[in-house]
Amino acid sequence: MVEREVDRDEKRVMVRPSIPAADAMIGREFKVLDHGFVMLTDYMGGDSSIVQAARTSYGSGTKRAREDEGLIRYLLRHKHTSPFEMVELKFLARMPIFVARQWVRHRTASINEYSARYSEVEELYYVPELESIQQQSRSNKQGRSGELPDMLRNGFRDDVERISKEAYTTYRRHLDNGVARELARMVLPLNFYTQWYWKSDLHNIFHFLELRLDSHAQFETREYAKGVANVVKAVAPVAYKAFEDFVFNSSRFSSAESDALVRIMDGESIAEACDKAGLRLRKEDGSAITSGEGPEFVKKLDSIRERCERP
Repeated sequence: MVEREVDRDEKRVMVRPSIPAADAMIGREFKVLDHGFVMLTDYMGGDSSIVQAARTSYGSGTKRAREDEGLIRYLLRHKHTSPFEMVELKFLARMPIFVARQWVRHRTASINEYSARYSEVEELYYVPELESIQQQSRSNKQGRSGELPDMLRNGFRDDVERISKEAYTTYRRHLDNGVARELARMVLPLNFYTQWYWKSDLHNIFHFLELRLDSHAQFETREYAKGVANVVKAVAPVAYKAFEDFVFNSSRFSSAESDALVRIMDGESIAEACDKAGLRLRKEDGSAITSGEGPEFVKKLDSIRERCERP
């Protein structure tokens, strides 16, 4: 093998990035819910790694044409995703089992979960706060919204506490009687805590955050997404700001929605524009439609207005 000389600038680029704000987070538990946490255990790369990877692909001319921040924003804006895959983060997280089952749907990651086949489960279970106990949403089949009487909320909390204690007592009794751990765990409900190591690249973490920070995501899962987001901000702050600007706080419009937007800009009312663009807002009997493309388009407009009115 023939070695070549590496110039001083190239050597500087090849030094492993160390980010003080991220280094300070390693090993720190950021509390989530009552017994959960998110912890950064390691990371590889940061904003500079995204730039380095992109310039390898685009050539040296890009370095003169754009500063690093501008390049990162360009890459995210135009969906050039591979440079963001050069940044990786590894977390240790403890969460209720039902949160883990939602989280694991994001399949582009490496996961190693605590095994209740090999080890005994701790008596740690999630009991929601009163304010997060709500009724079934009428517009979102998989969500919750609206107030419940205090009697019902307190009753639900009491039942969760009672059933969890009874389940753990039963679990321990069967373990003590010699039942295998892999069977005894079956009596534990979904609010018991599990934990895992979760490692993913920045591109896929952004996809996770786009979905799980959204207001439609389950409250408990959103809380974990917030913990992950705070770590990402430290590791790659420029990239995270670009993600907020071009993904999380942006809106995508279909061809019908774009048609309605043009009509609104030409002076038509929202109702008229939606009707002509085929975005139904009312049923045949004149009653309002609460879900579907039309109402979703109106919500997008409301969201844009709210963002523009923020101080």
